[in-house]
Amino acid sequence: MLQLGSLPLRSNLFLSPLAGYTNLPFRLVIREVGGVDLCTTDLVNARSLLERNPKALKLIETNEQDTPLAVQLFGSVPAEMREAAQVLEARGVAAVDINMGCPVRKVCRVGGGSAMMTALGETAALVKGMVEAVKRPITAKMRLGWDDDNLTAPDLARALEDAGAAALFVHGRTRAQGFSGTVNLAGIRAVAQAVKTIPVIGNGDVTTPQAAKKMFDETGCAGVSIGRGAFYNPWIFSQTQHFISTGELLPEPPFDERVRVMRRHLDLMVAVFGEGLGCVMFRKVGPWYARRFGPASLFNQRVVRLASRAQFEEILGEYGAWRAQFLDAEGALLPRFRPPPMVASFEREPAVAARDALPVPRGPVEVW
Repeated sequence: MLQLGSLPLRSNLFLSPLAGYTNLPFRLVIREVGGVDLCTTDLVNARSLLERNPKALKLIETNEQDTPLAVQLFGSVPAEMREAAQVLEARGVAAVDINMGCPVRKVCRVGGGSAMMTALGETAALVKGMVEAVKRPITAKMRLGWDDDNLTAPDLARALEDAGAAALFVHGRTRAQGFSGTVNLAGIRAVAQAVKTIPVIGNGDVTTPQAAKKMFDETGCAGVSIGRGAFYNPWIFSQTQHFISTGELLPEPPFDERVRVMRRHLDLMVAVFGEGLGCVMFRKVGPWYARRFGPASLFNQRVVRLASRAQFEEILGEYGAWRAQFLDAEGALLPRFRPPPMVASFEREPAVAARDALPVPRGPVEVW
């Protein structure tokens, strides 16, 4: 259990916003798999929301199964951010998150995203205005600072707590790092120690239950927010809950279960965006599921050109037939097709490295 202001939560694991990916279909898939409670939308431009831009309204699309939901706003004009928060409150959103971490130049140059970490007074005043304008919890997602010489997160955390923020989400990198290097757990710990009462939720490089537990243990954070790791493995929330509770790792979902969830994801994409656009958008989704299939080039080569729901079933059928011929249930080559041990170890290392690496997904904000 975790409390964000007036909002009680059943899990201290969160789905991070990931531009171009954490749309309604993906959030529903994550919720159905289990282990998560509060999910957050893609970042939404406050001004576009006030102007009722169709793209902005689509980003905050939700339904009764998608709850509790936070909407992440970006913007630097206090009046616009206050009014946008009021619009979201009227729509029944459970919480409003402020983007103070996006490193993209077009966001920062207008004073949003990571640029908000360089103006503590103005940022705290903006947050205070939003807190006073709505009854919903106002949270913020930040990085550790602009660069290694400007690690402003602890000072900003104290200022935002005083301004009434209900919780802080901290990505353990600076704006200058983007997604390079490794997450700085000591930096997240410094933020957790800087505040008195509000929860600090850690974020960054959590791709396994073990990594989540390490973040809890080494930072003292109250929760963990997962972005890319969830897209790579939708089961990570339920797996993490089990691991933290019991110390045991759950077995990996079998191939048939992965296919079931992937198919469900596509069905939701079609339902929300229509068959044509939904299938086009799924072209960048399918290969992420396939990263856990074992050899899947046959599937990937075709799914990146997906145009219809029927074609998807055709692709799955052909891949399933190939898989039954060459791979076992775990996705490994059957013994009769395996090379000698020395050759196998030589060929396996780059394949494993490629599977386990988690590149930043391409989307509207490619380095978010």
